Amino acid sequence: MKDIIKNLFFKLWYWYISTIDKNAQVIFMNYGYSKDEKKLELKPEDEPNRYSIQLYNNTAAGVDVSGKDILEVGCGRGGGLSYVNRYLSPKTVTGVDLNKKAIQFCKQHYTEVNSKFFQADAQKLPFANASFDMVLNVESSHRYPQVDVFLAEVYRVLRPEGLILFTDFRQKKDMELLDKQIDEVGFKFVQKININNEVVESLTLSTPERTALIKKLVPGFLQDLAHNFAGTKGSSTYNRFESRYFEYVHYILKK
Repeated sequence: MKDIIKNLFFKLWYWYISTIDKNAQVIFMNYGYSKDEKKLELKPEDEPNRYSIQLYNNTAAGVDVSGKDILEVGCGRGGGLSYVNRYLSPKTVTGVDLNKKAIQFCKQHYTEVNSKFFQADAQKLPFANASFDMVLNVESSHRYPQVDVFLAEVYRVLRPEGLILFTDFRQKKDMELLDKQIDEVGFKFVQKININNEVVESLTLSTPERTALIKKLVPGFLQDLAHNFAGTKGSSTYNRFESRYFEYVHYILKK
């Protein structure tokens, strides 16, 4: 029953945001990343999304994206892929998402000649074999019915030696299964790092902004659910990251 309610909320949330968000205030839907280190330099217009951008920057850290053909599976409203395109100099960027309204938004707001967006299922990617150098997947795969099928599709569309830059969370008890699925598809583990502390720090620091946005955009009767969805401090989602009931992990995997 809880899963049905959550799925309904996701659909309603995308519809509602697409209807009400005329100024493109909501272009990220991840929990963000914050670490006590050298501050990431951003343009003034990107500062409101600093923590969400830092999650993407951390996901791509240590990897040379420049001149590469990049695919993001589960691109949402495109904020992360836009950051990658504007700051990291890839050759091309392609975003896919199952949600039709999210893709419509992306096509309207990101019009660079090297960017394309498609409505598509992560488990049935509409691309030829060996089409991309790198695949991004950020805080999306936990909602896929068949993660093993998704991973196999990513493996198929990657070129030889291609990478998937993959960051997401699972219940702690399910992490072993995820590692097994990755291994069985054929990926080699280049890096695996737990980033719970950095995600909790991001949620703590961004709670005032997330709360203000919820009050502005979400009807009163849905605000408790929205706080849980957004991971604001004190919500059950926040508490589960803090207690390590959820483990948030960053992978770099090679074909």
